[in-house]
Amino acid sequence: MTHPLTIRLDNCAKTWPDGTRALAPLNLSIDAGETLALLGPSGCGKTTLLRMICGLESADEGGRIRFGDDDVTQVAPEARGVGVVFQGYALFPNMNVAGNVGYGLKIRGVDAASRRRRVAEMLELVELEALAERRIDQLSGGQRQRVALARAITIEPRVLLLDEPLTALDARLRQQLRVDLAKLLKTLGITCVIVTHDQEEAMMLGDRVAVMSAGRLEQLGAPETLYRDPASPFVADFLGTLCRLEGGEVATRHGVAALTFRPHEVELAPPGRGLPACVQARFFLGSHIRFELALADGQRFTALAAPDAIWQPGDIVSALIEQARVA
Repeated sequence: MTHPLTIRLDNCAKTWPDGTRALAPLNLSIDAGETLALLGPSGCGKTTLLRMICGLESADEGGRIRFGDDDVTQVAPEARGVGVVFQGYALFPNMNVAGNVGYGLKIRGVDAASRRRRVAEMLELVELEALAERRIDQLSGGQRQRVALARAITIEPRVLLLDEPLTALDARLRQQLRVDLAKLLKTLGITCVIVTHDQEEAMMLGDRVAVMSAGRLEQLGAPETLYRDPASPFVADFLGTLCRLEGGEVATRHGVAALTFRPHEVELAPPGRGLPACVQARFFLGSHIRFELALADGQRFTALAAPDAIWQPGDIVSALIEQARVA
């Protein structure tokens, strides 16, 4: 594989012809061999940023994009050495698996013997060597995703860009392919940017996560850092459920005006030890039970408990929140 590159965006913004600002000016550095996950809701600018790196969108005047020492701001997409996998995979239905994977090599003039050797290597890497002659319409969703990845990396791209690559898959398959994709990216050691709106996917795949909102970069850091020390309420809420309680009971028992905490940081116990709360709803989720609770003043929050927890809606429990943070 080609030696991985650093990517640097300097003062990159994007404004549409009608004056709508899709992306506020940002500076961003991506390390060589790093996987950066761009995380945020629809319309936050993450795909626009990905397309700017790819060259399918141009930055506003004054923005600069560099791959290593090369300024690629004005370089055409096909000359940037980028491999891209979009949501729909865009596979060629008139070609078999091997034909799809080797297409990029063919249009680059690589001889047939070299193409066959390279395609065989890539299919082995994504564990599809037995399906080389299979038609695309005979593949499952997960197999098509692997073909798209193999096609993108066969050309030895300098950068790999993935735009919501697992969105079209069902939940069970998506979970398994997250694990497979994480292993593949580590094996390749290629600089990768992946766009997703799924926080679990971002935290599993990204060495770092960039959380975006309304065209702005809210926070950038390691997944654990963002989860444990969010820079804003938006980041905290987007990276899992964040609960907040305030008022008399909180002040009396914790000596502060308000607390924030994650559901797994709550311990439920019989009445008398912590904040008294009433169970509003109980959801059995296999590995744990999710409880929706309410204080006497109506404030609601969520707690997670072991699957053998016995409390039912209407029960009064104590919520022990020892790891909470001052809001």
